[in-house]
Amino acid sequence: MATIDFGSTVTLAEAAQLIVSVPEARFRGEGEPGIGKSALLGTIAKLLPTHTMVYRDCQTLDLGDIAMPMPNRETKQTDYYPSAGFHMNDGRPVVIMLDEFSKAMQPVQNMLHPLLEVNNPRIGDVPLPEGSIVFLTGNLASDGVGDNTKAHTLNRVSSIRISKPDSDQWLAWAQGNGIEPIVCAWVKQFPHALASYTDPGQKDNPYIYDPKKQQRSYVSPRSLERASHIIRRRDRNSQGAIISALTGTIGEAASRDISAFVDYQDQLPAWSDILANPKSARLPDSPGACAVLVYGAVAKVAKDTIEPVMNYLKRFDAEWQAVFAVSLARSPNQQIAFHSKAFSEWLRENSDIL
Repeated sequence: MATIDFGSTVTLAEAAQLIVSVPEARFRGEGEPGIGKSALLGTIAKLLPTHTMVYRDCQTLDLGDIAMPMPNRETKQTDYYPSAGFHMNDGRPVVIMLDEFSKAMQPVQNMLHPLLEVNNPRIGDVPLPEGSIVFLTGNLASDGVGDNTKAHTLNRVSSIRISKPDSDQWLAWAQGNGIEPIVCAWVKQFPHALASYTDPGQKDNPYIYDPKKQQRSYVSPRSLERASHIIRRRDRNSQGAIISALTGTIGEAASRDISAFVDYQDQLPAWSDILANPKSARLPDSPGACAVLVYGAVAKVAKDTIEPVMNYLKRFDAEWQAVFAVSLARSPNQQIAFHSKAFSEWLRENSDIL
């Protein structure tokens, strides 16, 4: 008999599917800072190309950013004119993401409240286009970052807790979104950097967000993406400036450790040497350097270079060969792998280690 997982969290992909498949509900996705909640709208856009996506950062809104009463000289009354930011006149249904709804001023929350009604969602007295969807996001109450939602509002929404992506989930995303291989390699070697403070045994984790500590910066999917931009331009800045910028982005512990991976990158054999001499080019000396090289190869490999890359990587320990194969199969370069005779032969010979 199959075991049913009564887990209390959903992934970002699962949250998007819930929002799209149950438009009658008003889902509120909650999770700790920096895990990618704001990216939900982009995921939904791919699922609903027939809709207009509307993002509203509620904590920055004032009443006039939602709608304004305007005089109607014919009826001698006032009509509500919704903000153009809601795209009500596009001729298409809308998907409205009320980001950080629970941090908005109470009058703003009150004014947005009619959007939470399922039978007649509206802005003021102007109904949403037929087929429109509304959802909310916010942080966990335990995050301690100022979220406040009244009971009558909570009763109108279905709260779903969005899990923080683990290292494997984040790496699968990172390889398709241009994250620097150095950052990917570091996460592979330090997977606990993407643990959650709500997980057991994380009290002494120096990398993660912890609401019980005073922190200017910490590791999250969001801050890792910013760190990637900093590392990508390290040739334009001094080493001290890079370390300072990383410390202010992902925290001192992560900055110190990831700096070593930057050094690994600079110690690796040239890519041209790997391609020209796959059977004799120098091999990395440490696990960290192996990780940097493997994730760099995933990003760089092309149709005409897959064969020498595979020949070079065959000299690595089986673990790193498997990391390359799995990562390439999940990356935007996957078609290169599956149309490569060298890759197919490696799969046939090494199916036992996958």
